[in-house]
Amino acid sequence: MSEYILEMQNIVKEFPGVKALDHVNFKVRKGEVHALVGENGAGKSTLMKVLSGVYPYGTYDGKIIINGKEQRFSNIKDSEKSGVGIIYQELTLVKQMNICENIFLGNEFKNHGVINWNKAMVEAKKVLKEVGLAESPDTKLIHLGIGKQQLVEIAKAISKDVSILILDEPTAALNEDDSENLLELIRKLKSQGISCIYISHKLKEVKAIADTITILRDGKTIDTYANDEHINQDKIITGMVGRELTQLFPRKEHKPGEVVLEIKDWTVYNPELPDRKVIDKVSFQARKGEILGIAGLMGAGRTELMMSLFGAYGVNRCGSIFIDNQEVEIKGPKDSIEKGFCYLSEDRKKTGLVLMMDIKQNVTLASLNKISSYKGINENEEIKMANHYVNALKIKTPSIEQKTRNLSGGNQQKVVIGKWLMAAPKVLVLDEPTRGIDVGAKYEIYNIMNDLVEQGVCIIMISSELPEVLGMSDRILVMHEGKLAAELDYKEADQEKVMYYATGGELVHS
Repeated sequence: MSEYILEMQNIVKEFPGVKALDHVNFKVRKGEVHALVGENGAGKSTLMKVLSGVYPYGTYDGKIIINGKEQRFSNIKDSEKSGVGIIYQELTLVKQMNICENIFLGNEFKNHGVINWNKAMVEAKKVLKEVGLAESPDTKLIHLGIGKQQLVEIAKAISKDVSILILDEPTAALNEDDSENLLELIRKLKSQGISCIYISHKLKEVKAIADTITILRDGKTIDTYANDEHINQDKIITGMVGRELTQLFPRKEHKPGEVVLEIKDWTVYNPELPDRKVIDKVSFQARKGEILGIAGLMGAGRTELMMSLFGAYGVNRCGSIFIDNQEVEIKGPKDSIEKGFCYLSEDRKKTGLVLMMDIKQNVTLASLNKISSYKGINENEEIKMANHYVNALKIKTPSIEQKTRNLSGGNQQKVVIGKWLMAAPKVLVLDEPTRGIDVGAKYEIYNIMNDLVEQGVCIIMISSELPEVLGMSDRILVMHEGKLAAELDYKEADQEKVMYYATGGELVHS
């Protein structure tokens, strides 16, 4: 028998005008964690969709061999019968259902067409114990945090007796504790003989968890390495982008100007629990031509602060907002945009883009007044503006009529940035600007940020990645439990100091 549980040989997959996979070869040993890395658009997800039956046999060329036998999947069910399970970056759970119902959805225990829920509950408890989730199987998904939902998704896969588990960006939305718990679970699954294919842009995690690393670039297999002391992040990055990125964070010396945004005693209550204060008397200033980073642990109130200032979150908001030394009232996002305060949300697919619309429609969506008259939208002007931002931001697309759902994560993010640039912001909030995008696209986003700052735009960047906050910010605000815990100049900030204040250290100002 071969030492490989999986062999994908010379896989070719084409879409109209694009060769997504070009004779890709990929092998996974039994009981190993095999990381698959590459830029967005490199072909990682497409390869996994071929393996999991999303793209059935006949829509691609090449062979899939599992346990020495060639497989020709017609659908996902076929791949599951062969022991392949996949967990997508965006969870496929039904939040209105309970844990048990989610685990066995589509694979219920039936007697003469009647579901045996007693047996389902017993089996659910067993599989929940395997993944280390101490929740009752009848708990509704809606009451679980994202980390526990991820464990339910893994329990669902394990219940189908998988031997090959694909995890696509499994920690993208998790905090550090949940991420470490998940990595520990993957190690446990490995010890049980399950082979894991781990897709991630977080190279630190890849180094920590993988036995083997395969790099894809432009739909081709670049190389496969054993994860030992001879393979480092720089070598992986060079393989991914085809060039050396000598500086992951291209910091430039900025010269901040006058105060463009000032917040005084800003207080906000939770709209679902109106007696719960989520932002507590926060005051700060932001200047033209600077990057102001906001750090803090999950639940610290970073996103709630910026969304409430934008007019998209919270009840009983009070305090003062000054833009260019003028106090302003922001009732909703429309007011905010008109006053030059724009917010790029952390979830581009849900609240940043309309995925069914094309690029030109998304780019102009927040600035229709600039290309419209009483006669309607000026389509020539719409095309002109869309082309301008596609070219300026180097968005990779065959045309501005391309649906945004068909773009890679990095290019989707650039479309959202283009939308807000067209709105001509004085202050641009970037909430997790590089989440779920590859290292090459991150570098391009950082350069766009630097260009905007040189033009006098004030950027406020929220990020859960401390190296990113430290690497790009001129000043850093640290939040803890809805309050401002510290304000630091980048020259005095380090990871230990930021984490000290993020976990409740005393308030300081630089």
